[in-house]
Amino acid sequence: MSTDNLIKMANQIAQYFASEPDEQKAVLGIRNHLQLYWTPGMRKELLAWQNSHQGAELHPLAQEAVGGAGWEA
Repeated sequence: MSTDNLIKMANQIAQYFASEPDEQKAVLGIRNHLQLYWTPGMRKELLAWQNSHQGAELHPLAQEAVGGAGWEA
């Protein structure tokens, strides 16, 4: 899968969870979704992209969810 598609999907997931008033719950929701439904390869590719681009195109909640404490690529 292309990195552009992974970014788009991660941003869509983050938009969904952005309505959660508790930011930490939103971040955990994103992280859980990615760990449950994305393959390890997809998570590793997104993490590598974020590390090399500082998450420039990722929603702020997705940036926090990817690579933060508890993240499993």
